[in-house]
Amino acid sequence: MFGKEPENQTMPSGQTSIIAQGCKFDGKVEVRGTLRVEGEFKGTIGTPESLVIGKTGVVRANVTVKNAIIGGQLFGNIKAENKIELQSGSHVEGDIKTKRLVIDEGVFFEGNCSMGAGERKTPAPTPAPEAKK
Repeated sequence: MFGKEPENQTMPSGQTSIIAQGCKFDGKVEVRGTLRVEGEFKGTIGTPESLVIGKTGVVRANVTVKNAIIGGQLFGNIKAENKIELQSGSHVEGDIKTKRLVIDEGVFFEGNCSMGAGERKTPAPTPAPEAKK
């Protein structure tokens, strides 16, 4: 749980695409496999198997992935089909939607979080009926 580095994490898939430290990319990215960001990215990230934002990575995007490990900075909403891991020292500003969420100590998170398969087990409270005059 503690001391995990994004660079030590391996995600199951064939390919890894990298935006390296010092590289700036602006646009839309759709990749197969894992997308690793150590540099700066601005735009939209669509459906990679996994997203890894390293300690030096800065992403300004709306993200849709299966899994995500965030060690750097994310500004934008993220939707992950399975799991999101926010590692110690990461900075996230935006809404999160996922089934599983892991937040290490020392994470900055500002936004809303929605977890689960999308259906509530208990119904939402219903408003009281109005009194007749």
